Amino acid sequence: MSTTIHPTAIIDPRASIGDGCEIGPYCIVGADVELGAHCWLQHHVSLNGPSKFGWGNRFHAFCSIGQQTQDLKYAGEPTHLEVGDENCFREFATVHRGTAPGSKTTIGNRGNFLAYAHIAHDCTVGSGVIFSNNGTIAGHVEVGDCAIIGGLTAIHQFCRIGAYALTGGCSKIVQDVPPYMIADGNPAEVRSFNKVGLERHGFSEEAIRRVKEAYRLIYRAGLNVQQAMEQIRNEWPDTPELALLVGFVTSSTRGIVK
Repeated sequence: MSTTIHPTAIIDPRASIGDGCEIGPYCIVGADVELGAHCWLQHHVSLNGPSKFGWGNRFHAFCSIGQQTQDLKYAGEPTHLEVGDENCFREFATVHRGTAPGSKTTIGNRGNFLAYAHIAHDCTVGSGVIFSNNGTIAGHVEVGDCAIIGGLTAIHQFCRIGAYALTGGCSKIVQDVPPYMIADGNPAEVRSFNKVGLERHGFSEEAIRRVKEAYRLIYRAGLNVQQAMEQIRNEWPDTPELALLVGFVTSSTRGIVK
């Protein structure tokens, strides 16, 4: 399948366009953009570099991906964006490159970034994520695989959102949200664990039961975080899903959402 480029689109000669791409009216693909095969740009899409995109990504109208950081320390040095495969960026979504020379923002595979979603500089976003409308993350934020960022959620810089976690709409996140948990509110509090999300992702009944018990120990048993982590380690020492949870919580520098 050959690549098609609308005559009104502007492609910088230093850009690289993969086979089978479709680039619609008034799109701009800037210098040092590497676009993988079978990507689709609807119209009025802006891709800026240095950026590298995998195959099968879809860019809807007026999204702007790969712009320079908004960090005032940035002095024009080359920074990067790296995006995996089969992501969808809806209308007016924005993603920024890193700040320091050689730094980068990274996004995994099969993410769905809805209208006006924003990923700031130096972020690391996993695979299978969903950013609902106006879901916004500041610089240096980490989002784990299969996490869901609720609409109009704002996440403070340097926070982490664990794998399979969910934030409620209009939430304010100023600390780390552990894997599997549901955080909601302003400021956010952990309300429960993401049972439905775990079921949809094929977790076994036993794994879900263990996550539920871990949630109880951390948030409902009157233990401090260290005591809860020790009890989880003692009860389930070789359980992958709880090893992920314990590793996340014990490595937190901002503390976890309570």
